[in-house]
Amino acid sequence: PFLPSSSSSPPTFISIFNHFFLLLLLVFDFLLLLFFFFVREAALYGDHIWFETNVSGDYCYVGDQHCIARQKSVSRRKCAACKIVVHTICIEQLEKINFRCKPSFRESGSRNIREPIVVRHHWVHRRRQEGKCKQCGKGFQQKFAFHSKEIVAISCSWCKQAYHNKVTCFMLQQIEEACPIGAHAALIVPPTWIIRVRRYQSSIKSSKKKKRASFKRKSSKKGAEEGRLWKPFLIRQIPSPLMKPLLVFVNPKSGGNQGNKILQSFMWYLNPRQVFDLSQGGPKEGLELYRKVHNLRILACGGDGTVGWILSCLDELALNPQPPVAVLPLGTGNDLARTLNWGGGYTDEPVSKILSHVEDGVVVQLDRWNLQVEPNYSLGAEQDEQQTDKLPLDVFNNYFSLGFDAHVTLEFHESREANPEKFNSRFRNKMFYAGTAFSDFLMGSSKDLSKHIKVVCDGIDLTSKVQDLKLQCLVFLNIPRYCAGTTPWGNPSEHHDFEPQRHDDGYIEVIGFTMTSLATLQVGGHGERLNQCREVTLTTTKPLPVQVDGEPCRLAPSVIHISLRNQANMVQKTKRRTSLPHLNDQQPVPERLRIRVSRISMTDYEALHYDKEKLRQASIPVGLIVVPGDSDLETCREHIQRLQEVRTREEEKTPPLPSSCAHCHNFIQKFSENAHSADKSIQISDHSHECLSCCNQHRSNSLSSFKPVSPVAESLQLHHNFALEDKM
Repeated sequence: PFLPSSSSSPPTFISIFNHFFLLLLLVFDFLLLLFFFFVREAALYGDHIWFETNVSGDYCYVGDQHCIARQKSVSRRKCAACKIVVHTICIEQLEKINFRCKPSFRESGSRNIREPIVVRHHWVHRRRQEGKCKQCGKGFQQKFAFHSKEIVAISCSWCKQAYHNKVTCFMLQQIEEACPIGAHAALIVPPTWIIRVRRYQSSIKSSKKKKRASFKRKSSKKGAEEGRLWKPFLIRQIPSPLMKPLLVFVNPKSGGNQGNKILQSFMWYLNPRQVFDLSQGGPKEGLELYRKVHNLRILACGGDGTVGWILSCLDELALNPQPPVAVLPLGTGNDLARTLNWGGGYTDEPVSKILSHVEDGVVVQLDRWNLQVEPNYSLGAEQDEQQTDKLPLDVFNNYFSLGFDAHVTLEFHESREANPEKFNSRFRNKMFYAGTAFSDFLMGSSKDLSKHIKVVCDGIDLTSKVQDLKLQCLVFLNIPRYCAGTTPWGNPSEHHDFEPQRHDDGYIEVIGFTMTSLATLQVGGHGERLNQCREVTLTTTKPLPVQVDGEPCRLAPSVIHISLRNQANMVQKTKRRTSLPHLNDQQPVPERLRIRVSRISMTDYEALHYDKEKLRQASIPVGLIVVPGDSDLETCREHIQRLQEVRTREEEKTPPLPSSCAHCHNFIQKFSENAHSADKSIQISDHSHECLSCCNQHRSNSLSSFKPVSPVAESLQLHHNFALEDKM
């Protein structure tokens, strides 16, 4: 096959080998693309989601009997969904022990659809387990047992409940019990909602009929359209007002290696099929799959550019209502995340806490602005290769700017494109920004900006004002934060010239900067406030560096129109109060408390302990007690005992509540120390199961919850043992 031409020298063995090697690479790339294309269609029920790991303390999950790795240096893999670790060469051995991952979907057969929709526990043996046993309340780890091969715990991959590997703690009947899915049940998409759809394969008779009717153009178009619109999965939701299903999009390229780590953490806490890697096709596929899910919420894990990408896809799909978007900041500036109280960067906060913030967050609106660019033909200058006539984005959420800051961002962008390995940390990126800004300051790259722009805001020409102030940077700001957390608009209320800035008022703030005002931003300064308007027309007469939400370019002379596009729904993190109250918030203790007492079974409490409202709905009213405002828990217990005695005479006799044990005495002492605190939310928990069993052995395994009647009253609610919550 390698025949040399008459004018060329015969090919050497090395050249033949290089051609053959390149051919193999092309075939491998083609097969890899086919694999990613069909991976969702070929998904198996209970497939593991493997990631490479370097852990050495975990033994191979298949056990010594089936493990075929004879060396310690063999590579290992960890499943993100059930957190088991096996040698790479032992993955196939999992089939021999019949262990599958927690199911993330169900089949579409008619038999499966008729079956009751219940999520079962997914029990996994653990050689190491944190926390305490749910049955006995004791810890799992033994002394000097770090490298022990003994299985110490059995835990569920869904609800995270864990038990000792003993008959006294874990009963066989618990294997087939229904799983409550855990503390984040409101956010988790149950596997019973996700149905895999098999591609329809026609029979021989139907294929013959289609061949006879193939002359009709309509039928052929319909068949092609059905093949193109076929999706391997569909969502069949069971509506519930308490559910807030969460869709997570993670950009693994953001935040160094944080994105990949966070991706695995969310797959552990949630259903893996509600967590999407943005490097594998973007957010559109996930949004289309979940577009009909009610009360849907979205979590964007990445920088401000990742959030803008998802919002643009939501606009393209025209979802109604549009799901609100929360932000987990993994970028460099994270100005939008700071505005919505999500912070300036991810600092290893527990994923469980992040999920609670997303669930409790408040939905707010965010203005989004259109950018329409037209070439400035009045100059007639030829376009240079280093400039462009199009912006990187045609819509912005944070800001649009030109001048000094855009020039620094452009140099950073070009340097990162040339050497991406040098920009793998947030700190290093900020240091490069500072160095580039200082060098541009010395060179004076934007000192003549005001001579080459014309600014008209709502029909008012601000060009002369821009030239008089000799501004070197012009920013059109939509959110209060800019340049990694600074507030360039400041607080204009003291001068009454402009209104305070908001991200949902339909106005955009126009701010100008000199080199001096830019330098004072980091110490609390602000820029020159020019206008608050709804429309802007900006004309440039020479190529200038501009940036749109951190995406820079060198724009040719143009006419730029800025106008309001729409408003996006965002999730704002609520600022929770600290445990200690402020001195100004202290209120006097009421003279009397009227407390409504209810009873709830232990089974309902274990299933609903994560939701106070559900606990109240499932409880059975017992009666009403009136106690002094400075009462401790023991006083309340005595009143409840009398109330139960009265109820016992009327219905059936039950032994009175026992006197408090040692654990109860310790709790009462803690209660007495905090009974007069004016905090709005004080909760004291004692997780001692000995105390819990002691207090409930004469009450038919039931718990009491206390609900106030008067508005000036405290509410006592039992949490594991007891909890106090002030409802003043």
